[in-house]
Amino acid sequence: MRENPYDIRLVAVDVDGTFVRDNYTYDIPRFKAILSRMKKADCQFVVASGNQYYQLRSLFPDYYDELSFVAENGALVKDKDTLLFSADMSREAIKATLDLLKNYPDVKNVMCGLESAYCERGKVSDEFFELTNKYYHRLKWVDDFSLVNDKILKFAPTVPVEKTEKYCELFAEKLKELLIPTSSGHGSVDLIVPNCHKASGLKRLVKRWNITPQQCVAFGDGNNDLEMLTYCGRGYAMDNAPENVKQTADYTCPSNNEDGVLVTLDHLFPEI
Repeated sequence: MRENPYDIRLVAVDVDGTFVRDNYTYDIPRFKAILSRMKKADCQFVVASGNQYYQLRSLFPDYYDELSFVAENGALVKDKDTLLFSADMSREAIKATLDLLKNYPDVKNVMCGLESAYCERGKVSDEFFELTNKYYHRLKWVDDFSLVNDKILKFAPTVPVEKTEKYCELFAEKLKELLIPTSSGHGSVDLIVPNCHKASGLKRLVKRWNITPQQCVAFGDGNNDLEMLTYCGRGYAMDNAPENVKQTADYTCPSNNEDGVLVTLDHLFPEI
């Protein structure tokens, strides 16, 4: 086994604003070299994002089965090819959310299921569908959300950017304990099952791999990363993260556009 000076057994990375640059690229050869050193040091790499699993694995097309995933903000957890957990939103929560959002036409809603994500015809534009398709590679039009036959993991409403905080407060008040709002910025809000977040997904992997939170490292830049930055023994906020995220993390690393995750991993898993 390769030397692992920091005794790190799990590295979890957010994607947007963290692992990938703003143009959605990353240094593939550099990352593959780091991943090889991590494997020799018996360390797992986990992609932890609010995005859909099928979109996330497309970032690693020829080796996604070597990685683990905490997708949909913890609503879907996979250890390589093994599905460990998927949320199953209650009918009560689904109905309450759909009834609430009928009153707010400036909110564009996406319903995220295990098999696919869904947009409602007549409620959002073709342009919104195409934009959403970048983050949800399995996306379908439906006439009515209430008729969808799928296990529902979360809702992903897009709200006016300047009203993000207001809507998060509204969702928290109106949906009470049924669903919890979390924001990754830019008007993107996820409505997730209580106690279902990135840290809860990591806990499932930590238990499965018989390691400890202190042996985990996390990288993030948004409010939906706060739980995992707190949970892991070492939490890194990106330089492009807002101040509250930096205050929660143990360290700050270079921005996503400066390949901050890879710079830090090169330090944590140095070449011999």
